[in-house]
Amino acid sequence: MTVSRFRVAKMDCAAEEQLVRMAVDDLDGIEEVVVDLDVREVAIQHSLAPEAVTTALQALDLDTTHLGDDDTTLVAADGRRERQALIIALVINAGFFVGELTVGLISRSMALIADALDMGADASVYALSLLAVGAAATRKKQLARGSGYLQFGLAAVGLFEVVRRFVVGEAPPDTTSMIVMSLLALTGNVVTLVLLHRVRSGEAHLEASWIFTANDIKVNGLVIVAAIVVAATGSALPDLLAGAVIFVIVANGARRILRISS
Repeated sequence: MTVSRFRVAKMDCAAEEQLVRMAVDDLDGIEEVVVDLDVREVAIQHSLAPEAVTTALQALDLDTTHLGDDDTTLVAADGRRERQALIIALVINAGFFVGELTVGLISRSMALIADALDMGADASVYALSLLAVGAAATRKKQLARGSGYLQFGLAAVGLFEVVRRFVVGEAPPDTTSMIVMSLLALTGNVVTLVLLHRVRSGEAHLEASWIFTANDIKVNGLVIVAAIVVAATGSALPDLLAGAVIFVIVANGARRILRISS
């Protein structure tokens, strides 16, 4: 067995960690995968040519660099605890997807609707990670491909709605609803990060450098900033711009899922 180590520079959140795991899960000869999201590094124990593993990770376009190989032995993760953590992360993200979508529609906020889709996209990644366990390679790819197409389609519809609202000139959204819901979603994202970090390290602490570089935290912050600017200017444009940016982020995540399922 060989242990290949990689730096995945753009692996910024727990959902992208699951994409990394799924990218190599389909390869025969993978024994163990250990991810250190704090420093964005991945160690993979395998019996393959290192080039095969490198190619699979680089297909995600997360700026992967092969750091080297050695013959150490990785400690297997507690599969039961990890599965429980993924289930809880799925429930948190799915719950906030429904909540943000509902409040976004009521408050007329495209940024909040887009953030809801981002949470839904994360939920689908956690669901894929759970459903793919023990499934045949063909079934795994089918599940991932269906999720990728759905996310991409929803992001396209969202971008179309942003353009439509910009053209017709919609009234500004309810900024109070935007801020309150985004703060709740941010809390949910932090809980998810703490939960998955505890499974990996056995500790409950979370380094600030990790929290504040997570994509999901940035997205929540973008919605809050958009709401503040809308309140200050009385214009719906900041909300529409924030929504467009988040829809593009979701579409890019869908593209990565489609890449690993091709």
